[in-house]
Amino acid sequence: MFARLSMIALSVMIAPIAVSAQTEGPQAQGISMEEWAQYCERWDKWDKPAPPFRIHGNTYYVGTCGISSILILGAGEHILIDSGTEKGAETVLRNINTLGVDQREIKFLTYSHEHFDHVGGHALVQEATGASVMARKQIAPVFETGVVLPNDPQAGMHKPMKPVRMGLTLDSLKGLAVSGLSIRAIETPGHSPGAMTWYWKSCDKQEGREICKSIIYADSLSPVSADDYQFSDHPKYLEEYRKGIARVAAIECDILITPHPSHSNMVRRAATGTFEGGMSCREYAAGKMRDLDKRLAKEAAEASP
Repeated sequence: MFARLSMIALSVMIAPIAVSAQTEGPQAQGISMEEWAQYCERWDKWDKPAPPFRIHGNTYYVGTCGISSILILGAGEHILIDSGTEKGAETVLRNINTLGVDQREIKFLTYSHEHFDHVGGHALVQEATGASVMARKQIAPVFETGVVLPNDPQAGMHKPMKPVRMGLTLDSLKGLAVSGLSIRAIETPGHSPGAMTWYWKSCDKQEGREICKSIIYADSLSPVSADDYQFSDHPKYLEEYRKGIARVAAIECDILITPHPSHSNMVRRAATGTFEGGMSCREYAAGKMRDLDKRLAKEAAEASP
């Protein structure tokens, strides 16, 4: 099911993955990107409902105003990334129906990172769709128990989530492939131990020509933690955190999407009618590296006598 992908040096740009254009799939409906930008605020509530819209080609936004959920349509089998909170998942399912997509055709349900605001609705979505839940092997216990790992910077901050039945696990730099779709999973731990960034190509026919765009769904990467957690106390974790940010910086992407729309100015960018431009993957990663450096400087200052 999975195609093994070779490790790529951080100094080399990650090449796009060829994905078949899905122009014969469901005749999806939804509001325009510009309309969505008018409907939602730049910093909006996580569970505020919002209608779905097409990002490009076979890629659709089906989340709320404050939390993203991304649907990638295949030929009768589809991939959903993130479900939102348990409440937000109701909007996600409703939006999938609005697009005219059969929920039972969602083959895989995956995630950006394993916190309740992005995967708290997985149990509801799995029940409604029968989708196979995918996670990195070491993070599978989070989905099976609903409790984040002890080494998560936000451990103990939130109530447990509803457990789900695990379907598949994958290791570093593998991807998902189904019905002509192929998306790459890139490890970007930091905001959480199991955080993932997803990368794929979405194609569409415009004026008789096939137009393909490289899309990245980049994880939050922000250094948010419980009050008693110090990133500087965990040098190995910190090293992996920086490597993950570097992986995002190395990607040449046409369209950047993020789990929290506010993190990449998605509302403001949507108002222009396209997510192309406005913020590159390199710019996004640079901002997250600055956030991490500021956090470490704060920790150092607080530790000084």
